[in-house]
Amino acid sequence: MLEAVHGLPEQCREAWAAAKAFEAPWKEAPRQIVILGMGGSAIAGDYFRALLSLESSVRVFNVRAYDLPSFVDEDTLVIASSFSGETEETLSAFEQALAMPAKKLAITTGGRLLATARANGVPAFTFTYKGEPRAAIGWGLMPLLAIGQKLGLMQGIEGDVDEAIAVLASLREEYGAETASSRNPAKQLAWRLHERLPVIYGGGVLIEVARRWKTQTNESAKVCAFFEEMPEAQHNAIVALGLPPAIARATTMVLLRSEGLDHPRVGLRYDLMRGLLDDGAIDALDVKARGESALAQMLSLTLLGDYVAAYLALLYGVDPAPTAVIDELKASLAKAGQPAPS
Repeated sequence: MLEAVHGLPEQCREAWAAAKAFEAPWKEAPRQIVILGMGGSAIAGDYFRALLSLESSVRVFNVRAYDLPSFVDEDTLVIASSFSGETEETLSAFEQALAMPAKKLAITTGGRLLATARANGVPAFTFTYKGEPRAAIGWGLMPLLAIGQKLGLMQGIEGDVDEAIAVLASLREEYGAETASSRNPAKQLAWRLHERLPVIYGGGVLIEVARRWKTQTNESAKVCAFFEEMPEAQHNAIVALGLPPAIARATTMVLLRSEGLDHPRVGLRYDLMRGLLDDGAIDALDVKARGESALAQMLSLTLLGDYVAAYLALLYGVDPAPTAVIDELKASLAKAGQPAPS
């Protein structure tokens, strides 16, 4: 897992080159984009939605479910993303999309998704990656960014990708396994979160990065964790910071902060939040993004969060790679048969 995290810059570079070379049959921008995916395949769609919302009126909907939304029509691009090609929720929704006049695309390494796409003349972006699906975020995200560029929805994205890769390459020298804890912010943060309940806060484009931190902590460290959206959290979650006392004392709040991208009032809310947490003697720390572009800032914190989750797993004495409970659940679902068509 540490090797996979370390290789994220190269993964993004390879995925971007492959995605730029991929030619889809449709050239006109859709009115809306629906991305089907679960788990590690879904988070790339979340990142894409956050980035596209900064410069385009095309709406992006992320579907983590068995059923296709009823609003899908001929002006919709449906993208089914599944690392294995065997994700049953994604397959179910994709099969429903085949009966619709929407444009369609599959992103996968193979499996039934690829076979179904090819059998129905649906273009597919395929890739090969040896590792855990959640570590392949570059292969999930770069094709979406390239599609956004090809459809004229994203301007300057190639420069943002170049910057993001450079930022990732520089940061892994700080966060990598060879760098001692005394000089390694990722290792220090893992120690800070050890035997604690992590709650990750993110605002704006970093909301989905906070989600990524939560899920990586769940899957790699096998630790319970939560994430909150800013400023929404200040309309509910802050009321519950102190109770139950035992939980409050065992919680560490991680506040993901962007550099120049947050709404000024969100920045103020973060500062006020720190005051509330300090007054309540609740452990908290700010973690700042690196880079200029939104993409670079999102991926810089993604790299940090992935390293922290892997180091936290080692502190707990668990292997960060496998997710045995998920595998067992999938096996049980397979024994029960395929989901009935909707």
